[in-house]
Amino acid sequence: MVDRRPALIARCASVDDVVAAVRHGRETGLEIGVRSGGHGVLGLCVPDGGLMIDLSPMGDVRVDPDRRRAWVGGGALLRSLDRATEPHGLATTAGNVSHTGVGGLTLGGGMGWLARQFGLSCDNVETYTVVTADGEILRASSEENPDLFWGLRGGGGNFGVVTEFEFRLHPTTGRALIADLYFDLGQPTARAAVRAWRDRLHDAPHQATLTSDVMTAGDAAFLPESLHGRPVVTVGFVWVGEMADARRYLDDFRRIGTPAGESVDQRRYIDLQSIGDDRHHHGLRRYSAGHYLTELSDDAIDAYLSRGIPTDGNGRDTAMLAGGGFQGYGGAIAEVGDTESAFSHRETLVEFFAGSTWADAEEDVARMSGARAWAAALAPFSSGTYVNVIADPGEEGVGRAYHAAQLERLAEIKRTYDPDNVFHLNQNIRPAVPAVD
Repeated sequence: MVDRRPALIARCASVDDVVAAVRHGRETGLEIGVRSGGHGVLGLCVPDGGLMIDLSPMGDVRVDPDRRRAWVGGGALLRSLDRATEPHGLATTAGNVSHTGVGGLTLGGGMGWLARQFGLSCDNVETYTVVTADGEILRASSEENPDLFWGLRGGGGNFGVVTEFEFRLHPTTGRALIADLYFDLGQPTARAAVRAWRDRLHDAPHQATLTSDVMTAGDAAFLPESLHGRPVVTVGFVWVGEMADARRYLDDFRRIGTPAGESVDQRRYIDLQSIGDDRHHHGLRRYSAGHYLTELSDDAIDAYLSRGIPTDGNGRDTAMLAGGGFQGYGGAIAEVGDTESAFSHRETLVEFFAGSTWADAEEDVARMSGARAWAAALAPFSSGTYVNVIADPGEEGVGRAYHAAQLERLAEIKRTYDPDNVFHLNQNIRPAVPAVD
């Protein structure tokens, strides 16, 4: 879906390489894009005829288990971070696809299975090392360049090239439980189950991230044959922590209702982190849409269960419908003050996500319209969106990703560190315009 050709690709192996690349781009007037893991569906890191700064050679991860710290290169992938910390019984919040870049995930916020326990990825960064638009190397922390530190915690790649992250690490058991109860989408029990699941969101233990998905069922052995190929909804959770506690929670969770089928999978946390890799590998076509919701009303649940299919009889091709669902927020995410970082929407109850992955270009319109229709059905209940899932270019998405006060402050920080908007190939925040006396 992205067919652009840079004039030059700088494969940077050190911070000095990044400095040289940024200065060369400025001196020659080349448009600059920055690539970490290459997961941005808009391909913004690939400037047509410009300079792509490729950080993938900077993928090292160093761990100090005594200090519970990890130093992560700007080109590292999540699997490198997880695999380096796991032998020490430590981890920090990382996303759900192991070949995602640490940089892009963290700079946009960074949701993952540990976020309700330890906060978002950006909440766990102690120090950023940044190459600014003028080719200078800065450190940003709560005490050093604190305004830049604030902006990097959710403001995306707007302020420079982050060449290294210093993360705080946390002790973990390294064990995870994934539980899903399946309900026939065409039966009243489905709506009742999602409502009961909704009622558990506020009081869920921090170790549990509540999930729900709507999909077309496959031929899994735990489902009756009558549901194979039919639409279903799941309600469940992912637990990272003590398995005895997880099993007790599961026993209580089953009170939601009698499902048509049940899947319970206990595995290593590091295996959980790669469970979605095959569905999201490079080379496929991709589209996503999403919302944050601060409450989940009965009407919002009905819109969710509709999958965006019209009720006037003009149904969509179910084979082209997006997959999607809800993921619970709260916990440690909400314990950070809403003005303490650029990341907005700390008050989110659930994130809704609709996405599609396919191979045939002739399916583009149908696939994308399916996801858009589902997102449109949830739009009346939305309070905003996650900057890392925006798949349509334009300022509207950025405006929904940040509260007005955060966006205004981000624009001021942008004016300080990148007044010429050199780093604009991202979910762009334009520099504030100086006031005129």
